[in-house]
Amino acid sequence: MTNPETGSPEPDEVVDETVEAPADEVTAETFEEEPVDVEPAAEDAADSAPADAQVTELTEALQRERAQFANFRRRSAEEALQSVARGKQVLVEKLLPILDDLDRAREHGDLEEGPLRALSDKLGEVLAGEKLVKFAEPGDDFDPEIHEAIQHEGSGDTPVLGLVYRAGYRLGDKVIRTAMVTVTDPA
Repeated sequence: MTNPETGSPEPDEVVDETVEAPADEVTAETFEEEPVDVEPAAEDAADSAPADAQVTELTEALQRERAQFANFRRRSAEEALQSVARGKQVLVEKLLPILDDLDRAREHGDLEEGPLRALSDKLGEVLAGEKLVKFAEPGDDFDPEIHEAIQHEGSGDTPVLGLVYRAGYRLGDKVIRTAMVTVTDPA
C-alpha cells in the first residue's frame, strides 16, 4: 500500500523493483560482475595476525589434549593389567594352603596314584602356566629377603637352608610368600 499523503510505499510493504528479462534474452552481459580484489587490504592483514595467533594457540591446545588423552589411555591400560595381576595374586594366595596340603600328602606317599594325584598334577600345571614358582629346597643358599628363618644352627658364615617347613612362592617376579626354613652351615 502507498501512503496517500506522500505517495511512497509504507514501511511494512515490500516493493519488488527488479525487472526480469525474458528467458530467451539472457546474455553474458546480464551476469557480469565487478572484479573482486583477491589480495587482502591492509585492514584485513591486521585482522589475520590475531586470527593466526588464535589458530596457533588452538592447535597447541589440541595437541596438549591429544597428549593427555594418549597418557590417559596408557595409564588406563596399565591399571587394567595391574588389576588383573592383583586379582591373580589374591586367588593364588587363597590357593596356597591347598598347595601346602598337597605337598604334605606327597611327602606321606598319598599322591603316588589315584584321583588325588591327577588333581594335584592338573592344579600344578595350571598354576605353573600362570607363572607360579615354588622355591626353597634344603641346601639352597639362605636369602633373608625371601626366606624366613625360624631356627639358626652353626656359625652363620655361609648359611644354607636346612629344613623347609613351608615353601615360598613367586608369582612372576614378585614374592607372594616367603619360605619358612631353618638355617645351617653347609655340610
